[in-house]
Amino acid sequence: MILVTGGAGFIGSHTVRALYEAGEECVLLQRRTPQPPPQLADLGVHMAQGDITDLRSLRAVGRQYPITGIVHLAITLPWSDPSADPVDRIARGIDGVINILRVGRAWGVDRVTVASTIGVYGAAAGALTEDQPLPLQHVNAIPTLKKLTELVAAQVDAESDLSVITARISGTWGPGGHLPDPFFPAPSLAYAAAHRIAPDLSGLVHRPHADDSLDLCYVKDTGRALALLQLSPGLQHQTYNVGSGRSTSNAEVVAALAAVVPGFGFDLPPGGPEPRWLDTTRLTTDTDFAPVYDLTAAAADYVGWLQTNER
Repeated sequence: MILVTGGAGFIGSHTVRALYEAGEECVLLQRRTPQPPPQLADLGVHMAQGDITDLRSLRAVGRQYPITGIVHLAITLPWSDPSADPVDRIARGIDGVINILRVGRAWGVDRVTVASTIGVYGAAAGALTEDQPLPLQHVNAIPTLKKLTELVAAQVDAESDLSVITARISGTWGPGGHLPDPFFPAPSLAYAAAHRIAPDLSGLVHRPHADDSLDLCYVKDTGRALALLQLSPGLQHQTYNVGSGRSTSNAEVVAALAAVVPGFGFDLPPGGPEPRWLDTTRLTTDTDFAPVYDLTAAAADYVGWLQTNER
């Protein structure tokens, strides 16, 4: 039985479904409600109410369910309580990870998979490999917290009998994702295509360009990759990139959407930085993962979902 923190969220719900399809029962940890999320109601998932920063509530989950593995996708954001002391906010973010590793070891689980992000690579371009040095400077709270998390996870994996795997997740889009996503325009472009309206890209942190690109992975593939990392025996590494293994530009996204929705088009200004993508050799070698959704298939599936679901 796999405990999934953040299992009701965007990537989490697709990971839970992939684990279910692999024959695993899942327990979802939620802070606010013990009710199953609508998108997973058909799976019969188990629910537990608790908080990763509350060790007592986590220990109660282990008394209620026979947990054999943990996929840790939840994050306590350092800015979630602006009235609190900044150091205390950062400590809560780290405490959540420590607590998950503490109960995982106490329960004797087979493996803990901890989510990280492509953001830890900073502005590096080209093929991003797991063994390349990471920049230390602070740019954004999320990759900074994830780099701290990776170090803690690696130390626990090296010094204890607990297997801790870190998954660096690429730009992910698809059903249930952020609209808008502040870091890349693909979800907003898909929404515009689905509803045949002009894209609203005002919510992005930076103005997008046609040649801006990143490793864009459809969320159903991301969830399946995370399930494989949790369940595959004999993993040879502690850190794995999770993505499509290729760079996708904004212009390619627009073209794929136009193939699905004839007449859709949107002109982005030319230019963009050097392409970057995750080298997924480790992932494919150790788990046999291969993306099911190419860009056109992802666009078609996402547009179909957007046309039948409320924003």
